[in-house]
Amino acid sequence: MSVDLNTVKRVAGLARIKVNDEQAEKMTGELNAILGFVEQLDEVNIDGVEPMTSVVEQKMKMREDGQTDGGYADKIVKNAPVSEDNFFMVPKVVE
Repeated sequence: MSVDLNTVKRVAGLARIKVNDEQAEKMTGELNAILGFVEQLDEVNIDGVEPMTSVVEQKMKMREDGQTDGGYADKIVKNAPVSEDNFFMVPKVVE
């Protein structure tokens, strides 16, 4: 795939980036180099290679799945204009 000057200007417009003609010419070469590298990656044989999330084998740290109130509800509603029993009180909006 090759990128031309019009494509660079269109992408810059979509990204809301102001690009003059000189910058667009430079970006055309840079984007073509990036796309060339990506095309090289497509040629790599990955048959039988398992997907991985890290290059180092790691076991996920697990924690107990429990539910708590956090223990500081009074601190949360401290700055609320109106609260009752650690709940925010708001005006009624639907009749």
